[in-house]
Amino acid sequence: MNSSRRQFLARTAAGAAVIAGGSFTTAGPALGSPRNLTALTGATVIDVVTGHRRRNQTVLIAGDRIVGVGRLPIPRGTTVIDATGKYVVPGLADMHVHSLGDEHVSPPLYLANGLTTVREMAAPDPIVYDWRDRIEAGTLLGPRMVVASQIIDGDPTLWDPNLLHVLVVDTPAAARAAVRQVQAEGADFVKVYSRLNRASYFAIIDEARKVGLTVHGHGPDQVTSKEASNAGQRSIEHIHSLGLAVSTRETDVRRMVSEIKVQTGDYNAWFRQMHPIEWIAANTYSKARAADVFGTLRRNNTHVTPTLSMHRVLDQIDYTSLDPNLAKYLSADTIGTYDYVIQNLYGANRTAEEISHQRKMWAWRKHFVSELIAHDVPILAGTDTGTPYSVPGFALHDELEQLVTAGATPRQALYAATAEPARFLGLGRDLGAVEAGKIADLVVLDADPLTDIRNTRNIHSVVTRGRVIGPAARAKMLADVEAAVQAPATVSLAAGGCCGVTGSGH
Repeated sequence: MNSSRRQFLARTAAGAAVIAGGSFTTAGPALGSPRNLTALTGATVIDVVTGHRRRNQTVLIAGDRIVGVGRLPIPRGTTVIDATGKYVVPGLADMHVHSLGDEHVSPPLYLANGLTTVREMAAPDPIVYDWRDRIEAGTLLGPRMVVASQIIDGDPTLWDPNLLHVLVVDTPAAARAAVRQVQAEGADFVKVYSRLNRASYFAIIDEARKVGLTVHGHGPDQVTSKEASNAGQRSIEHIHSLGLAVSTRETDVRRMVSEIKVQTGDYNAWFRQMHPIEWIAANTYSKARAADVFGTLRRNNTHVTPTLSMHRVLDQIDYTSLDPNLAKYLSADTIGTYDYVIQNLYGANRTAEEISHQRKMWAWRKHFVSELIAHDVPILAGTDTGTPYSVPGFALHDELEQLVTAGATPRQALYAATAEPARFLGLGRDLGAVEAGKIADLVVLDADPLTDIRNTRNIHSVVTRGRVIGPAARAKMLADVEAAVQAPATVSLAAGGCCGVTGSGH
């Protein structure tokens, strides 16, 4: 059993249990003596697998489960919500986040934007495990959280220890000890990073398998994408390493990567040295190499999280800024950190040629994602929230739009944020579809996302584990976040993104 699913079931009392007295059908559930029944009536239900629209449907919810979908009789005592003219999709998932702020910031921003599941891609502070467990226990309102370990990186690590604590390993023994440590700390999976050496990386893979954890993360500089996939790494985050793998000059670019020299914490130096190598790889793209590498990923069910939102910012530094309509949801400290990182870590000391190449790389990355889609590589929608100028929750809608501009259909983009994450996390029996028997994680939209993916932003209501967050409640959640980021600092979570960014909340 997938480790994420096993730990999820261990933490939730419901598991896959049937609502007492109920049978799950689409024709008419035998509800016995139901309690806490809610019906969404008159809705158009979207099947994210087929793209079919089922019109004038009732979605019947008992407790935290969907117990019927169809043209159903409504039992007496049911709370009825008129969803005529609305569209119901599964709850959304952002599969690469680094949460900002304290519990009054990221969790409500995720939910208000229809995110009912997030994959937290590093646990720099034990507080994120506390959020996860309190959400599961029902004592904190927020999305389901599947949480990575602390980052495990090589020596020297790309991270400044004053910004983010990283487990640094340089031997197989240290790598195995790190895996056992993060398991004891409560990680749902192991997060690997760019500068791991080969021996340490393969020791992590082996030890994680022994202790029942999966491995997700970056493609290490010393390991090819095919090697990572064949070893069993479940996901590869971002496009950096994959771009190198499909070059006719892969041997040359790999050698160049092996010659990169960095000191501890100098992520910018890594990026500056990686840029010309990526440029070479992008200009020597091989369809034959792509077919080979992407075929390996597909056969091994290795998922890719492109994080186009992150790449757009870092490739388009000179043309990117914070959406002024969303600034109110970030603290002054977070905005100041974002500005500092852009101006000093990424914007400074570039040549005109570098600037030109970066801008062209953004077009290349979108083409690269279109090739992944064409080769049926499983894609996860993820934002790398924590990158400048991303805002938790809102960023996922940007990512869905970017996936479509890169060549995905709206249905494929929705699938990458719903059914595919559920399958990846081993929760396909419980999540990812508007079907009887599933957990009632839903988004009710005012407009059809299959017509225009930007309509995922037009949220009417969110349902999380059967709890309906209607328009008034959503508005209050957002207003409360505005107030929270203006309040004096309490305990906040430093968010470690892919790219040398620390976002501090209030």
